[in-house]
Order: sequence, then C-alpha cells, then structure tokens
Amino acid sequence: MDISVQDPLVGQVLDGRYRVESRVAVGGMATVYRAVDTRLDRVLALKVMHPALAADTGFVERFIREAKAVARLAHPNVVGVFDQGQDGTYVYLAMEYVAGCTLRDVLKERGALQPRAALDILEPVLAALGAAHRAGLVHRDMKPENVLIGDDGRVKVADFGLVRAVDTQTSASTGALLGTVSYLAPEQIGHGTVGQRSDVYACGLVLYEMLAGRKPYTGDTPMKVVYQHLNEDVPAPSAVVPSVAPGLDALVARASARDPERRPADAVEMLAELRAVRAALTADQLDGRPGDPRAAAALAADGLDHEGTVQMRLRPPAAGVAAGSEERTSVVPLPVADAAGPADSAGAAGPAGGAGSAGADDAALNRTSRLILPAPVRDEPEHTTRTAVRRGRRGPLAVLLALLVLLGVGAGVWYISDGQFTKVPGVLALPQDQAQKKLSAAGLDSKVKQAFSLNVPRGSVIATDPGPGKRIRSNGTVTLTVSKGPQVVRVPDVTGRSLDQARQEITKAGLTAGTVNRVFSSDVANGQVVSTDPAGATDRAPGTPVAITVSRGEPVEVPDVVGQSVTDAQQALEEAGLKVVLAPGKVYSDEADKDTVAVESPDAGAQAGTGDTVTITVSKGQQMVDVPDVKGKHRDEAKQILQDAGFDVRVIDIFFGDTVFSESPGGGGQAPKGATITIWVR
Repeated sequence: MDISVQDPLVGQVLDGRYRVESRVAVGGMATVYRAVDTRLDRVLALKVMHPALAADTGFVERFIREAKAVARLAHPNVVGVFDQGQDGTYVYLAMEYVAGCTLRDVLKERGALQPRAALDILEPVLAALGAAHRAGLVHRDMKPENVLIGDDGRVKVADFGLVRAVDTQTSASTGALLGTVSYLAPEQIGHGTVGQRSDVYACGLVLYEMLAGRKPYTGDTPMKVVYQHLNEDVPAPSAVVPSVAPGLDALVARASARDPERRPADAVEMLAELRAVRAALTADQLDGRPGDPRAAAALAADGLDHEGTVQMRLRPPAAGVAAGSEERTSVVPLPVADAAGPADSAGAAGPAGGAGSAGADDAALNRTSRLILPAPVRDEPEHTTRTAVRRGRRGPLAVLLALLVLLGVGAGVWYISDGQFTKVPGVLALPQDQAQKKLSAAGLDSKVKQAFSLNVPRGSVIATDPGPGKRIRSNGTVTLTVSKGPQVVRVPDVTGRSLDQARQEITKAGLTAGTVNRVFSSDVANGQVVSTDPAGATDRAPGTPVAITVSRGEPVEVPDVVGQSVTDAQQALEEAGLKVVLAPGKVYSDEADKDTVAVESPDAGAQAGTGDTVTITVSKGQQMVDVPDVKGKHRDEAKQILQDAGFDVRVIDIFFGDTVFSESPGGGGQAPKGATITIWVR
C-alpha cells in the first residue's frame, strides 16, 4: 500500500510554496517528504518536525538555530539546507533532494564491502564532517542511515538535526541522551559529553561495519549494546574477514578507541590518516573480496536475537520508513552508576552471562577453599622420647593423607570451575552432517533450526548457539542454524499501472519501491509505468529497492506566451495539453506590459509531457526609477550619479564645456530603470 495516500500532508502546499508529493521516510524526530518548490520549480526534500516536538517551544527554537548553523555549512558532501519555516503547526526544513539510496541499503544488499569501496564512501563522509568540525559543529548521529549515495555516485552526509556547537556539553543529569545506540561513543554514554571525537568514533564503527558486513556490538536490549561500548574494544575487521589488511585494522582500532584522547582529534585528522593508510595498500588489498565463510556467517547472525535474524535483515521496511532505516535516533537511558564498575558491569551483561556468571563461580570457589584448608599446626613441647618416636612414625602418613586431601580438593575445584565444561568447536559454514559429527566427537548434542541466507550455501551452518569458542557443559546441546539458501521473491510486472498501484504491488511482494524516473513515451500514457529495474518476473532478495520509470506521455513543446494576457496564455498552454499554475505575486519586466505574462517555466520551446505543469508569472510592467537632478554639476559627476541610479547616459557637449545645463528626461521625474538619460554640457 502506498503510505503517502494516508498522510494528511501529501497533496498540500506549505507556506504557499512547497507542494508535498509523497512521503519518503519517517525518523525519530521528523518525517521527510518529496516536494516541489513551486516558486523555483525544483524538487527538494521537506523535513517536517513531528507535531509532539513542534509543540515544545524550546525544541523548535533549537531546531531553527541549528538549521541556520547547517545552512552556513556549504560543502559538496553535505545535504544542503535551502529554507526553514513554519506553516501553522508544521515546522519544516527545505533541503536538497538526493535521488538514490543510503549506505544502510547497500550494506543490507551486499554485506561486507571491498576495502576500496568502503574507503571511497568514507572519504567524502570525513570531508563533510571535517568541514563541520572546522566550522565548530558536531554531527552527533553518524550512522549508515545518514550517508546518502546518489544515483550519480555522489556521497552526502544527511540529518544534521542533532548538530551541536563544539563547546556545548549535553548534561547527563537528566538520565538520558539522544542518539543511536549502535554508534554512541563511550563518553556520550558515560558522561553525556559530545565532541568531534564522538563523530570520529561513530565513523570508526561505520568503517568496521563496511569491512566486516556487521555491527561490532549487538544485543537483544539497548543496555547490552551500551555495556559493550563501555567495556569492550571494537574487534578487528580481519577477525571476521581475514583478507582485511592490518593497516585497516589499525585505522578502525584508532578511530574507535574507548579513550577519546587515543582517537584522531577530528574528522580532518582521521581523513589524513585514512589517505595515508590507503596509499600504503596494494591493489590486491584494496580489491580483496570478503569471501571468507566466517564473514557470511557473521553477517547472517547479525541482529538482536538468534531467532529470525536473517529475515530481520532482509525484510522490507515498515510502512513509511525509508529502505534501510533500521535504527532510529532515540532517547537512551544513561547508566545509573559508573558502567565500568563491577556491580553495574554484571548487571549490564544480564543474560549474556559474562560478568555475573564469573562472579558467582569465583565466590563459590573462595568459600570452598576456606572450608577445606586445614587449620594451622601449633608447635607443642616434646615431653618424652616415646612421644617423639610416636610422632615420628605418624609423620609420613599424615603428610600422605594431607596430600591426598589436597589433591581431592584440587580435583573438585577443577571440576567445578572447568572440568565439567568444554568449548564449542568451530563449525560455521560446514555442511550440517559434518557439523553434527564434529559436535558429537566433542561430546555435545545438537539440534537444528533453519534460516534463509544470501551468503551461506543451502545446508551449511550459518550460526551456532552458544557461539564458536564459548563455554558449554560437556554434555550440553548446541543449536545449529542451517541455511535454507537465499530467500527470493518475484518482482511483479507493473508496466501500464499507475505509480500508486505499482508501489502498492511492489511493497506487497516484499520489495521496496525505490526511486522514480520520468521519461517521454509515445506508447505509454502519462502517469503510467513504463518499466522497472529490476524488471518484472525476475527474482530478488526481500527488501530489494525497485526503481520505477513512469511515462510523461507524448512530448510537447512549450508555447511562447510571454507578453500575452493571462487568459490568452492559459488557453494556449491548455490547448497544447499542459496544465497552468499562476505564480503568486508579480515581477517587473522590461519586455512584458503590465498584467501580461512576464515569465513562464519551463521556458518556451522546452520539452514537456502531456499534462505537465507550466508556471506563469504576471508582469508589474517596467520598474520606474526617480531621475536625479544633475543640472549645474560637472559632467563626470553627473554621469556617475545617473549611472549609479541605474540609467545609461548620453552626453551632448556644446561649446566644449564641463557643466550640465539641461537633462532629458528632467530631474525629479521618473523613467524606466535602464533607460537613457541625455545631458547637455557647456
């Protein structure tokens, strides 16, 4: 179903200027629409704040203030901000519209990227952030969803909606912070402070995700992800994709260091380091393909739980959400106490069992040791030779008994702490029967569940629970997730359908309605679908974007109506098969008389489709300007005064003089701007 039909803003015109055509995406703070600026006749993106936030005066003031800050940030890799305004309860930003997809879409469809592609994407991202950092701004919400990749290959950073001045600190006293959990820097979580190095940290995690095909930290609750940010270093991408070069591992480690002081100072410094690393890589290292089975298995296992993981990554986005917008910016509770402390660490680990389980085992071992250690032997005086002899005979036996007791205790301690456990052997990417034999040889049982996978062959292991190398009881059971092969859906044939019908059928099939292109067609009626990419009746993974090409109908040459009355112009345009929109307001014109057509858009002679809209603007006539009185002034001074007023000047010299004695039209009257004023000198 086309989500735009249900949106009350679709079809409306905000501020008498922006015509809302369709809804593109819904975020944590605003909804983004595709709109047309009827004044300039250009497509743009309209970001409208959610009504609940728009009712907060303080939030609106900050929204406007930060929009102005971003509007000053002119950079080719930053999504431009054109305008900001409010129409009733709607607070909006008018921004550059980028036709294409997000980095999240690319990662969902392709998984891990070649290093060359990852660096090609990250370089312009760092260039954009570097410009922001040098201007005193911090993005605060860098993630793949905010990296746009245009159809022309340009990379742009979007959604500076959380931008802050560098010297501003977010107070943690409220017990919450705003951001996206998977990319929050430790200092954001622990202290609520944000700086340029926080953006660098997020870029390090994005680089890891592009190289490894998965996020470094996952968990079934936000707090488990928060715990990992605070207590675990980001792993090397080569641990998942062995072909990743050591230089890239080092770059990820430095950018994502938990201590902010160990990271590059800002995006400019990280960009310089990236370029240095790139220059040192060979062509084979840059173009190495992430084909290691562990990468495929890790990608398939990424998600919040083990059940339905692959389906979650491949299913189409919910209604109203842009493709790939998997993780929204949200309010995240801060840890109550220092998350690095033992009590909080165990609590944050929760069911994962890390700190909490180990702490319980250690306490049990300490209690056992205290119970079984023998009491200290006190020295006693030797009263008689007989007592000494008896004690001498019992000495070796007592020592032997003590050793046996200690050995028994040691064996018991070993069994409690380690002897009853083993490690899960690595079986990822193995066929199911081989994996089960390997587990059986290790003394473990197994059970099997199945899931779809784009990367792991049918019948091979995608993931295990517990994971490879994790502790498990010697007679425990390992759950194997076995690949059912790639899940595919058939692209519907929507040629000849209206755009709304096509979007509905594509979404119903489990795919994503992608970008819309419009072309002239003599065979397909205006507004109907000419073709799709991928074409109908082909198989694709669920959630794949489907680009739609829509007919503009038979091409029509726009007639020239400049200088005609509004009525005549409308008639001429409508007879040509075009629709007419009268622009608000009037403009001065040296060519068109007052109340006739001064401007038409598209221009006369341009190609338009049958039923397309032509905007006409009415003339106010020539702009009249006051003529300065220059009589009695020196010729050069008089000439300069008239030119500054917007006139051309003609000089007639009588008797070779220098003083103006007459001008036409005369001073004090009015003349059209650009007209010629004649002065006589003597």
